[in-house]
Amino acid sequence: MIFVRDGYNGRRWTLRWKRKAVKGKTTIILRCLDRDEPAKPTLALEYTYGRRAKGHNTPKDIAHFWELGGGTSLLDLISIPITSDTLRTFSIVLVLDLSKPNDLWPTMESLLQATKDHVDKVIVKLGKTNSKAMSEMRQKMWSNMQKDHPDRELIDPFPIPLVIIGSKYDIFQDFDSEKRKVICKTLRFVAHYYGASLMFTSKSEALLLKIRGVINQLAFGIDKSKSICVDQNKPLFITAGLDSLCQIGSPPVPENDIGKLHAHSPMELWKKVYEKLFPPKSINTLKAVKDPARDPQYAESEVDEMRIQKDQMQSIREVICIRSWSSIRKVLPRLGNKLSLILESNSTTVHLFLLF
Repeated sequence: MIFVRDGYNGRRWTLRWKRKAVKGKTTIILRCLDRDEPAKPTLALEYTYGRRAKGHNTPKDIAHFWELGGGTSLLDLISIPITSDTLRTFSIVLVLDLSKPNDLWPTMESLLQATKDHVDKVIVKLGKTNSKAMSEMRQKMWSNMQKDHPDRELIDPFPIPLVIIGSKYDIFQDFDSEKRKVICKTLRFVAHYYGASLMFTSKSEALLLKIRGVINQLAFGIDKSKSICVDQNKPLFITAGLDSLCQIGSPPVPENDIGKLHAHSPMELWKKVYEKLFPPKSINTLKAVKDPARDPQYAESEVDEMRIQKDQMQSIREVICIRSWSSIRKVLPRLGNKLSLILESNSTTVHLFLLF
């Protein structure tokens, strides 16, 4: 998320980044801020900011960037930057890894659903104290969609501005053409359904400059780009409101197979078609890690080894209830000389306490 706040007139813009451990996202932020420094891995929720002057001798707008790493494992942190005080100036940037198509849908679905649920709750809370602000937000949801757009009744805009970025296009462009077609059409549908912008990027300077323009538009109110590229053989670049269901077409599956998918909504139909070609990994693989200290993406061998030792010592310190002397003899060799044994006579239970 990025907060952009003008300290002189109180105007505030916000933007939030979410991703699934995608390298290159931090690079995008640094390019937007004109910072020549190496990108570092994102740990949990990180913050940075940038400034931009609109003209000579004019106050600078400040963009506050809140970057959420860890994919779906740290969704609870969403509630920290998104509040009723900041919601009206928020934008969301979701960065997805195009090189991992099997992870793409479950990651996108989890992140967008969790964010939308939280934003909806905050909007309801805001409405109780400021009904005018809530009404303005509801109207703003449709600002990117023209009133005469043929799909206006068929989409469900995200409650706050949303941009979806597909990273690692340099790897994605070497995929089989049929796979690229499915991924492109699916992301186009999702972006259009949520009233979002969609674009692909890589290490290419030209693509990074395009992304920079989009981020600057969200953060500093610069004029929105009207360029569009829907060719699946090129990096997609589609500004919100410029696509249509007619141009996207139907899900890439034989017509006689569509009826067999038993979908209850267009979004569910596209999901089933996508996962038929790119089945998600097992639930155990994608299960969120509640304890970031145990998340493998933050692994550090020396720290982790010390953590394991500390956990073992803590386990030993806990009171161990042993109901037989045979069990005691099994435990003692493992504990070595690090304990004092206190026996309660005339009792069937023996309590072991460690003194260090």
